[in-house]
Amino acid sequence: MSDFTYTVDADGIAIITWDAVGKSMNVLTRDAFVLVDELIDRALGDEAVKGLVITSGKKDFAGGMDLNALASIREEAGENPAQGLFDFTMKGHQTLRKLERAGMEPKTNKGGKPVACAINGTCAGIGTEIALACHYRAMTDNPKAKIGLPEILVGLFPGSGGTTRYSRMVGAVNAAPVLLEGKMLEPKKAKAASLVDEVTADPLEAARQWVLNPNPADMVKPWDAKGYKMPGGAPYHPAGFMNYVGASAMVHGKTQGAFPAAKALLSAVYEGALVDFDTALKIEARWFAHVLMNPSSSAMIRSLFLNKQALEKGAVRPKGIDDQKVQKIGVLGAGMMGAGIALVSAQAGIEVVLIDRDQAAADKGKAYSASYMDKGIKRGKATEEKKAALLERITATADLEKLQGCDLIIEAVFEDPAVKAEMTKRVEAVIPEACIFASNTSTLPITELAKASGRPEQFIGIHFFSPVEKMLLVEIIKGKETGDRAVAKALDYVRQIRKTPIVVNDARFFYCNRCIIPYINEGARMITEGVSPVLIDNAARQLGFPVGPIQLTDETSIDLGAKIARATKAAMGEAYPESPADDLIFWMEDQGRLGRKANAGFFDYDDKGKRVEYWKGLQDKYPQAAEQPALIEVQERLMFAQVLEAVRALEEGVLMDIREGDVGAILAWGFAPWSGGPLSWLDIIGTPYAAERCDQLAEAYGDRFACPPLLREMAEKGQSFYGRFASAPEAAA
Repeated sequence: MSDFTYTVDADGIAIITWDAVGKSMNVLTRDAFVLVDELIDRALGDEAVKGLVITSGKKDFAGGMDLNALASIREEAGENPAQGLFDFTMKGHQTLRKLERAGMEPKTNKGGKPVACAINGTCAGIGTEIALACHYRAMTDNPKAKIGLPEILVGLFPGSGGTTRYSRMVGAVNAAPVLLEGKMLEPKKAKAASLVDEVTADPLEAARQWVLNPNPADMVKPWDAKGYKMPGGAPYHPAGFMNYVGASAMVHGKTQGAFPAAKALLSAVYEGALVDFDTALKIEARWFAHVLMNPSSSAMIRSLFLNKQALEKGAVRPKGIDDQKVQKIGVLGAGMMGAGIALVSAQAGIEVVLIDRDQAAADKGKAYSASYMDKGIKRGKATEEKKAALLERITATADLEKLQGCDLIIEAVFEDPAVKAEMTKRVEAVIPEACIFASNTSTLPITELAKASGRPEQFIGIHFFSPVEKMLLVEIIKGKETGDRAVAKALDYVRQIRKTPIVVNDARFFYCNRCIIPYINEGARMITEGVSPVLIDNAARQLGFPVGPIQLTDETSIDLGAKIARATKAAMGEAYPESPADDLIFWMEDQGRLGRKANAGFFDYDDKGKRVEYWKGLQDKYPQAAEQPALIEVQERLMFAQVLEAVRALEEGVLMDIREGDVGAILAWGFAPWSGGPLSWLDIIGTPYAAERCDQLAEAYGDRFACPPLLREMAEKGQSFYGRFASAPEAAA
């Protein structure tokens, strides 16, 4: 069997059906692309064939290219991988160009066969690029189906003609949301954006009818027609010139220069617009190969596509455990976190019991879901019927007896061990014997919390990030006595609510907060040293972080930081490392500047809660130094503060799989996505340099930058993290 089949119907239309063997979604492999080329030749060379229709045998059209193929091409190319990647890309261009021209006579644009694409579901990446090469595109009238070119989200850009074709179809400005933001559009919006020509209940029949009665003018692509002019103006046109100046500023403003794919995409569009179409394809191929040769691209693909997908499919799920799909969940605490957990659970079709101290508090938590659905209705993303169905699945109550029949409990009450212990005992007296109990704590060790449970093997941590409905990661924490069924239950639940899980062993702050807190603290330390907060935050943003550590502190609230510092100090006693960062946070708390929620923190805010500027009063306490440090010095302090904690977590066995360390860092707090994550970043810069830089930073700033023994050993052996641990998911200890 092959991924593409070829038939000719009674009307003489060749139907090429994409149905990847053994896969739920069509993904284009190298071998399959060769077959497509052969089938196009077959259809164009058969006089009995009037035209072609490309469609899918699955519920969706395509999920993109097999990204593993890109790695194999690089390896096979030997000493000249860039040439290998360029040649492969150009071969793809030639195939789609052949499909696009469809046998037309070069000078007259006549004699070709009509080619249509029947898009019966979601279509992404190379699937969309194939569709764009067709003369006509009919898409299913199903709002759940989406079409787009999301390659930019994994460190690439559309390199099989999508960049050149789409920018020439609609102009650089109109192409930006699809190309530079990777937006996936539902059918009607896709038609408005010219990604498809028709939205219909039966795209295959619509495609067939168009092939039988084509408009000859529609068979000639605009760039192949005489007198073609680029929409919005070419770069040398006054209007076009301003568009490209604006696009360059927009790209740099959004990426801060940290993401090579965005810059390469814009270069491919700009340079391609100066030449003919076929030359533009070569330019696109060169920039595509350039991006693929950048270690950032490989790291992003590995973490944001391959590793993320593997974790979502259960790569770390315990073996031999039956399906643990959740039927009924109890959520203890209807505050912001509990309300969010209830919402995402109900969205997944799970029956929810939302508990709080009284009915009014429980109802307020349920109202969060109602408000969320109302916003969706206003944006056309939901309906009153869907809202009613979702709210029907949530029972808001103060009655613990309603928890009977639950197979999973998630506790999200006040961060106090005594309060959590009391709730655990009260709830375990009600719930079934087999029910799994999880705590959503962000800092308290799970092993300690499990001491209040009569079933510690069924006690686990399920740590959500705020806001629950927006954040993509869920951190699952194994206590010392947590059993495999509890882990499987947590993983299966996270899959149900369509988020990405990582599983870590228990330790204070677990994995994510263990790395986030040093990031925040290093920023605060620098303020006490006289470094400008503007420099600190912008240094972080230029590394690709969504917000700098100073702004992040304001967003998460300064008193929360003070509370965590006090609790940690109380737990660790004399072992607690005193820090100037604590002094700053406690002082800010005393000043009543608690962050965004108080409209006063490291920033001043206007009456509507919008940030105005950094608070000038900070300089009265911590004057800024006349001479500021170099940008790279600030950036490396921020980076090493985090990555060294990731290494220590791996070293200590808290982190059990390096894939989880990288994926978790990017999804939880936006760790420099271009790097592929903290461990990937160390591989990019090399462990020998990393160890050397640790020594320099430790000498200048203190023992927190001391090189971990694991990193030192790897540096001496010239090892990389993915070279040493990729095939060994066990702990490094």
